[in-house]
Amino acid sequence: MAYGENSNPYILPTTCHLPFLTHSASLRHAGFKMTLAPISVACPQCGSADVLYSCNPACCYNHVCNHCYTTFELETTRVGEVTENFEVPPNPDSSAPTAPCARCHEPRVFAIMNAGPPPQFVCAACKALLTLEYTEVAPA
Repeated sequence: MAYGENSNPYILPTTCHLPFLTHSASLRHAGFKMTLAPISVACPQCGSADVLYSCNPACCYNHVCNHCYTTFELETTRVGEVTENFEVPPNPDSSAPTAPCARCHEPRVFAIMNAGPPPQFVCAACKALLTLEYTEVAPA
């Protein structure tokens, strides 16, 4: 499944690397009130959105697909800075997908709802603008 085939732009495509945002794309959200939502991902193997975070930030960012049992990790890359103020949503359930901020390493990364495509993410702790990538994909 390639990017754009999924009706939800905040579920990542099944490729293992998202394209980097250009400078103009990173500013696409400027002028809009940012709405944040918890990260939502699809399994890179089967595309299922039934994905669980199976560890804790002190250890790793291992996720598992509840459908095909593929495991993978999520990581971020800093592509800019958010200057707007935004309301931080409540922390999601501890089993919800999460990723560390590439800048401050805090697991307080949220999707920017009104920014995509491509999907954009922000760290609620340091306001870094981020992309999200799959790593360590291990099909079951």
